Amino acid sequence: MASRRDLLHEEERALVPPHVRERLTSAIPATDVTKVCLRLRHLVQECIPCEMEEARVTTPHSKIITKQVLQAAKEAGGESHKSCVVYSLLVNQRWFRREAVAELWDAGLHNLRAEACGVIAKALIESEDDTHYLLHVVLLRRYSFIVDGRPTTPVNVIEKAVDLHSVRVIGSSGYQKCIDYLWRGWLVQDENDAAVFVDYKNKDNPNFFVHMDPDRMRAPRYQNAAQLLFSLIYLALYTAAINSVNAGGGFDGAEVALYIFTLGFICDELLKFYKAGYQILGFWNAFNGLLYSFITVSFIFKIIGLMHDLDSGYRKTYTQLSYNLLAFIAPMFWSRLMLYLDSFRFFGAMLVVLKVMMKESMIFFALLVIIILGFLQAFIGLDITENNIVDDVPFIVESMLKAIMQSPEFDGFESFAHPWGVILYYCFTFVVMIILLNILIALYNSAYEDIYENADDEFLALFAQKTMQFVRAPDENVYIAPLNLIEIIVSALTEWWLPKHAYETLNDWIMAFLYSPLLVVAAYLETKTAHKIRQNRARGEEDEDVVHEWEQLAHEVDFEAEGWIKTCDSVRPNVEDDAAVLEVRKLRSEVEELKTMIIKLVEERKT
Repeated sequence: MASRRDLLHEEERALVPPHVRERLTSAIPATDVTKVCLRLRHLVQECIPCEMEEARVTTPHSKIITKQVLQAAKEAGGESHKSCVVYSLLVNQRWFRREAVAELWDAGLHNLRAEACGVIAKALIESEDDTHYLLHVVLLRRYSFIVDGRPTTPVNVIEKAVDLHSVRVIGSSGYQKCIDYLWRGWLVQDENDAAVFVDYKNKDNPNFFVHMDPDRMRAPRYQNAAQLLFSLIYLALYTAAINSVNAGGGFDGAEVALYIFTLGFICDELLKFYKAGYQILGFWNAFNGLLYSFITVSFIFKIIGLMHDLDSGYRKTYTQLSYNLLAFIAPMFWSRLMLYLDSFRFFGAMLVVLKVMMKESMIFFALLVIIILGFLQAFIGLDITENNIVDDVPFIVESMLKAIMQSPEFDGFESFAHPWGVILYYCFTFVVMIILLNILIALYNSAYEDIYENADDEFLALFAQKTMQFVRAPDENVYIAPLNLIEIIVSALTEWWLPKHAYETLNDWIMAFLYSPLLVVAAYLETKTAHKIRQNRARGEEDEDVVHEWEQLAHEVDFEAEGWIKTCDSVRPNVEDDAAVLEVRKLRSEVEELKTMIIKLVEERKT
């Protein structure tokens, strides 16, 4: 069944600005898409009329999701609307999940139907042989359906699967091919229509200078590389600033650069929030917001210190406070790197596990807060009863925190409202250390097991989400923070009076200069890739094909001439049918033969 984390909510990610989103239209009328959704809903309900084991639906060669069911799903859209079938299945998956929340008494059945929608969608994606049709029409074309009499915002299958966290669909081969093409920048949004994705026409061009195009920085992998590079520089600046304390309170070069970088990152976060709204807010936004807040406060303390005389004690105090605050956030600086390393499988899988474990720990912290408030009120009540004055609150809070941190102190409570104080503290320690912490361990263990069983698909889902977050509208210039400060200056000085074409040309020249080191590396890599693409096309293979060890001499072996194919066919097991079914079929044929023989014998005796 769907795990608990899948039912929390959908994380809607705005991938294009509002002014572009308003111009998007569904490739098929929303009314027709809704009809396809309803046909598929009825199909899934008929195929899964009652609760059953999930394995019966998800196993390969399932007796529930048969070839006939897949063919019926294809026919739900007819010949003219078949491209929206996969999208409609994801819509139904969303409907069934919501129905599971609304009707808890049938949650198991609805979750199973939602899972069946994912199984059918994955099978349809992987059975499509026409790669161009699959990528451009099925996966990347935008569709919408009718809700409350109005069409929803058009989205494509790639976005919808990420929004729904449909790991089964995301883990399909066709979906991953599309994500790979988007990540490499082989599929880009059309400059004239943001709803349409087109092939990058120069991916097979071996000319080095053709790839020295600043527009190539729109490719997610180059944006990710640039962000990682700027993050490392940011960390290096922080290290230099914290290791070169200026006793006089002045700014050195590393500190100035550090605060400029921080300003760029803050502007980037504010711009994202302004364009996409609260939907983009997540853990890393809160984490970065807290980090930048500490740095901003440190900067303010530094400025306050500089406002006093050099020999003033206030200047020394505020300068020391500023550096102490910077030193305090060192773990956050290093942890921030994880945000840009999640494209690597090791770090990505680890972040997925941590994310789920943190979600599960919310139950523990909710219980902990309630327990703390209850016992705190009890201790304060005992304190007031003893001498009508609340004077032991710091001692009470410190003792409770020590108990939570596994180091309780009972000595102080021997004289606190004896004997009720020490009894109450024993009870608090027992509840926290024995009950709540074991609940936390059990939650972490459950979360880890859920992720471990599906680690590959969870990483692919994380990577798909990261890729789609990099997809920008074609009319946006890619100034990666802190270079966005340059964009702000250029925009403020020139955008209001320069013609649009001249403004775009100016931005291209500026980006070409700023990204020139990265563009040289990107052009070198793409030139090598172009040669490989041409070699693959000459062999009749896919553009991204890689010749593995077992394929290098495969063309020199003729299995059919050697008779090896017949040998393998003779020993190949039947994985589509159970052994018991095969035995019953064999027995049935033997019974039929026996009946025929008996009939013949009876007829012979009569004659």
